[in-house]
Amino acid sequence: NFYARATEHMDEIIDQIGRLIDKGFAYDTPTGVYFEVSKFKDFAKLSNRKLDDLQNVRIAVDSNKKDPKDFALWKKQEEEPYWDSPWGKGRPGWHIEDTAITESYFGPQYNIHGGGLDLIFPHHDAEIAQMEAASGKEPLVEYWMHTGFLNVKGEKMSKSLGNFITIKDLLERYDAQTYRFFVLSTHYRSPIDFSDEILRQSENSLKRIQTTGKLLMESYDNDLPDNDECDIEDDLKDFEKEFYEAMDNDFNTPIALSSLFDFSHKLNKYLAGNQISSKSLDAVVCSLKTVESVLGFDIFQTQDNTNDLSGELLNIITDVREELRSKKDWDLADKIRDELNQLDIQLEDK
Repeated sequence: NFYARATEHMDEIIDQIGRLIDKGFAYDTPTGVYFEVSKFKDFAKLSNRKLDDLQNVRIAVDSNKKDPKDFALWKKQEEEPYWDSPWGKGRPGWHIEDTAITESYFGPQYNIHGGGLDLIFPHHDAEIAQMEAASGKEPLVEYWMHTGFLNVKGEKMSKSLGNFITIKDLLERYDAQTYRFFVLSTHYRSPIDFSDEILRQSENSLKRIQTTGKLLMESYDNDLPDNDECDIEDDLKDFEKEFYEAMDNDFNTPIALSSLFDFSHKLNKYLAGNQISSKSLDAVVCSLKTVESVLGFDIFQTQDNTNDLSGELLNIITDVREELRSKKDWDLADKIRDELNQLDIQLEDK
């Protein structure tokens, strides 16, 4: 994993802008360096929008631009913070930061790019134009994965509306596996509505699946039949087919979870009648362990206070880090943040 900051890649940003100027896709003005949209013939090919639609998005009015649709690669300014460049002091534009950073790590082309649906136009269209113009290679990205909004009562969750909840606060009420199950219950391209009621439903649904996992493991202590007394082999094949077909179909996790619930229901019935042989029990457990690694939550571990304890420990660590920051012990505070990042725990400084 890389947690890249634009401020640490200013050389790469300046280099990419320079190449765009050299190739005739960008030009220098008294106020900044701009990408000349008309020079890139396929602009907005990801969104299939018309260039006229750029009139309605966040582009500053500047009489120095050749066309109002051109967007900034470098904004000249004397106020701090600024960085030196061949075109004067200033800051990079919104779009160029991303392509300069991704090029430095992945090269001019890579497989998957994610982001919210609201970033398709103009941001991702601008990224495509910048990188393909600079490199002469296409496509920039093979697969685009755009996620639906996380909503609260039908409105997008955001700081500006004050309807958001932090991960820290969320983990004080629910464990991480419950939240993962909640997210997987909706297709990633669709909006998802956040509420305590839905999270409690997710918590209960997960417990149902984990109860089946517990019953499977306890079955090893039973006197199992030598041969199956049910259709478990066919049911397992059907489940695996449905599950992986759903995941192969643009990660259709709601359908995948539905197939898991159907299979879990059948398993509960077979286990109650002690109808599964030892051989088939092994096959089922092996299959479900693979499934839980795909979905990211535990099937064979019932919920206990481990996650509550983890949340308390995280609270202690973040409180200590805030105290270090208040004492301006930046090095140690940054070390704690970076170590947590390695564990996929991201802290956002206010």
